[in-house]
Amino acid sequence: MSVVECHGSDAYDSLGPGEQGEVVSSFVRPFLPWIGYAVVASVADWRWGALAGLVLTAWGLVTARRAGRGWDALLIETCSAGYFAVVLAIALADPHSVLRPWTQSASSGWLALIAWGSLAVRRPFTLGIARASVPAALWDNPLFRRVNVVISAVWAVAFTCSALALAALQLSGAPGIAPTLVTIAAFVLPAVFTVRYPDAVRARATRQPAV
Repeated sequence: MSVVECHGSDAYDSLGPGEQGEVVSSFVRPFLPWIGYAVVASVADWRWGALAGLVLTAWGLVTARRAGRGWDALLIETCSAGYFAVVLAIALADPHSVLRPWTQSASSGWLALIAWGSLAVRRPFTLGIARASVPAALWDNPLFRRVNVVISAVWAVAFTCSALALAALQLSGAPGIAPTLVTIAAFVLPAVFTVRYPDAVRARATRQPAV
């Protein structure tokens, strides 16, 4: 009996996000407010950036809840709303706060904390997102969970590297566009991995010899 037969081929068809546009967008959507925040804050003002991030996050939460998505799939959005609300309050109270130059590195650090925290409690944040695209019967499939642990870890590493890089750029006084490029890369690279890794696992599983 092959590994695929042992676990069921449907499990390998539901390991996580694949090439389907809707599935991919479900993983990208939670981070769009952060990209908007980074871009607006770099070209305009951190107050407008925080406001843009908060509005986009609130819109995403309302839309997702109306679509029937559970709170377990909205961890990033929920934590993002809290972060943007705090930054906006600080920015409005003191536009020239000493914290202003560090908000971009802090944002990546916050996302890294969320990702690592979800792994620490064995509830990888991508699991809730991926469950929206697979039957409930497969939610506890060990391979489905393991793939999402790997994907969540990749996001966590990307956010951690981004936070460190942004802090280094701030200390070195790098040009304004550099932090924005680092921020975008921190989302694009793990997003590409998120799309390709489950397919690679499926391909590897189907090549395994029968046992």
